[in-house]
Amino acid sequence: MVGWRVAVLCLWVSCGSAAGQLEYSVLEETERGVAVGSVSADLGLSAAALSLRNFRFLSSHREPYFGVDLASGALVVLEPADRERLCETKVVCVLTYELVLEDPLELHTMRVHVVDTNDNSPFFPAGDVQLHVPEFLMPGARFTLPNAQDADEGSNGVLSYSLSPSQHFRLIMGSRVDGSEYPELVLEKALDREQRATHQLVLSARDGGQPARSGDARVTIIVVDTNNNAPVFERTVYRAKVAETAPNGTVLLRVQASDPDEGSNGEIRYSLSNSTRAALRHHFHVHPRTGEVRVAASLGPPETLLEAYIEARDEGTFGLASTVKLLVEVTDVNDHAPEVNLLTLSSSVSEDAAPGTVIALLSLRDEDLGPNGKVVCSMSSGGPFKLKAFFDNYYSLLTDGLLDREQVSEYQVLITASDGGSTPLSTRRTLTVSVADVNDNSPSFAQPQQELFVAENNGPGASLGRVFAQDPDLGKNGLVFYELLDIISERQTASSLVAVESTSGAITAKTSFDFEQLRGFHFQVEARDGGIPPRSATVTVSLFVVDRNDNAPVILFPVPRNGSVPVEIVPRSARSGHLVTKVVAEDADSGSNAWLSYHISQASDSSLFRISANMGELRTSRVILPSDAVKQRVVVMVRDQGEPTLSSSVTLGVLLSNSAPQVLPDFEDTWETGGHLSTQNLYLVIALACISFLYLGCLLFFLCIKVNQSPVCCSQRRCRSPEELRYGRKMASSPCMASATVDVTTVERLSQTYLCQASLGLGSDNNSLLLRGEYSAADPRNLATGVGLNLPISCIHIRNRKGDHINVNATVSKVLEI
Repeated sequence: MVGWRVAVLCLWVSCGSAAGQLEYSVLEETERGVAVGSVSADLGLSAAALSLRNFRFLSSHREPYFGVDLASGALVVLEPADRERLCETKVVCVLTYELVLEDPLELHTMRVHVVDTNDNSPFFPAGDVQLHVPEFLMPGARFTLPNAQDADEGSNGVLSYSLSPSQHFRLIMGSRVDGSEYPELVLEKALDREQRATHQLVLSARDGGQPARSGDARVTIIVVDTNNNAPVFERTVYRAKVAETAPNGTVLLRVQASDPDEGSNGEIRYSLSNSTRAALRHHFHVHPRTGEVRVAASLGPPETLLEAYIEARDEGTFGLASTVKLLVEVTDVNDHAPEVNLLTLSSSVSEDAAPGTVIALLSLRDEDLGPNGKVVCSMSSGGPFKLKAFFDNYYSLLTDGLLDREQVSEYQVLITASDGGSTPLSTRRTLTVSVADVNDNSPSFAQPQQELFVAENNGPGASLGRVFAQDPDLGKNGLVFYELLDIISERQTASSLVAVESTSGAITAKTSFDFEQLRGFHFQVEARDGGIPPRSATVTVSLFVVDRNDNAPVILFPVPRNGSVPVEIVPRSARSGHLVTKVVAEDADSGSNAWLSYHISQASDSSLFRISANMGELRTSRVILPSDAVKQRVVVMVRDQGEPTLSSSVTLGVLLSNSAPQVLPDFEDTWETGGHLSTQNLYLVIALACISFLYLGCLLFFLCIKVNQSPVCCSQRRCRSPEELRYGRKMASSPCMASATVDVTTVERLSQTYLCQASLGLGSDNNSLLLRGEYSAADPRNLATGVGLNLPISCIHIRNRKGDHINVNATVSKVLEI
């Protein structure tokens, strides 16, 4: 059902704001989501402008029957509106809303007319109508009928009335002073109550809707008469049966008579007639209004037929009466219940008793005669039992299968004895049968294997857990003892590692376990009961030692020697990400306790270095600046993930230099924080540069003088390891080395580095030159040096880190870098 817009009224602008009124109409009970009209179009705006202008839809109603969809700008139904509930009896039903727009501010009033639909039927508030009309009234008499109501408005609420066909009555419309109409009933034909006491008519009201709806009311007309008839019973003879034990007040039956007269002429009172024998009058009681006949006293022995008479008399002027016969048969009653006598009963029966074992003997008795005295016995127990009759009214209770005390230790056997009466009487007796235990069950563990866990470093005597076996037997048969089976595990006997408490099955440690030494072992525990003969079962226990974080990480590389700090040399030209060294560590623990992470805990310059948390690679985090200190100290901490966390650390010295100094500086002094070179260091650099140039000049001078002399190779050549430089050791003097030897090296961690020493003989002079550098295994001639000369060298003795010696004939090129 789609609503529609009726009109859009005036809009006017005043004082920077605008105001106007919108009106729409919609049928009541319109479904949700139906568009009633386009608010944005009627306001002269686009749908997008509503959001841009902060459109607000204000309502004073409790329920949001309508709303504006900002995406389309349409007024839509949010909740179906019931006009009758909203406006009740109002002729016009209007809902008012306010619409607010900003930039510029505008206020609009919106009125939504809820149009009525024919959704209500006419109804009569007074319900059905009952009229009492005397039979002596003449035709033309009028009786006013109630009006019907309809909650709808307009044509949907206009009513018209009609009456069901009748030869005695017709319907006309009467008028009131205010012009309203009402229905009237007119008598068309005289009434005769003896022919018809009541007349049933139907008054209908119909509205003018499309389709039309209607409502009905039933009109009952009761014709009033005079006393000219005697009461008449429904039957000529009433019969009833009553038990000999019927208590006083028992209802035998209800007699009923009818009198067609009206008023007191038709009211009937019941009583025992004088025709009833005087001996029986006290046995019965008759209710004067309802006609119920009840027992007033004992009716005597069974098989007796009693005869009485009931009178019905109206309360008219002459008191007309009628009489009816009542026959009551007294029947025999099964009023004795059977008796169950227990002759013998065994106190208990062994669970291994054979089927057919007698448990009890019973005798039954009933004092009634005939079918009422014949007794039938039955049993219900839920167990392996049965009843067997062997004499009249004698029964035996037998086992009918195997018993298992562990399943059911006691049975409640219900014996029921019932007689053969029409209403059987029964007697119930419960016998308790106890099952005696035998040792027929072995101890059992919940699982054939059991796992226990203990944290390492436990103290001797620590509780590890317990084993538990169940034995459903009773007494000694169910008493379980535990014993440790001495099985060798991990070259040790189980009894030397754990102990088992014999009565509780508690397992305790005899020693302290070390996860790094023993991670777990297996042993068996036997459970044995106290029966004769005893029964037993075993369980395999797997004991697992759980690791604790009791080992700190161990740093494998770099390793300080003789208490000195490991030193790494990084050229000042190194870029960001330059690998300085790799810290290698291990943890003897396992799991998360052995998960290691690497962190820089201290550094001379925290912005210069970074370390990979997982790999332990120490790298430069930026380019090296001229203002950075030559000596840098970095403390790398290796931490595991255990609880509590354990850690180890190593201190590294980093030398920022493009050349290898003859003697590595001491890194054990105070921290350098970086900055500009001091005046003392500047003088030292200038002095070293002057000495180097002077030394080179002397060499060139001697070369010119003794150009024809051949070089003499020093008989002793020694290679030095990177460790000697890293820890600041001075080179030992050799016979062909002068004290002015220059020691220059360029060493970088994790590369295959070879350090070599070459000696050059210049005549009788023992001046020598020490060459150190990197040697590449791919090209032996690739020897990078910090200082060199274009001099032939007869032999170079090179030793790598592994101690292998390599002889190389090479020519040292002159390279000077300071």
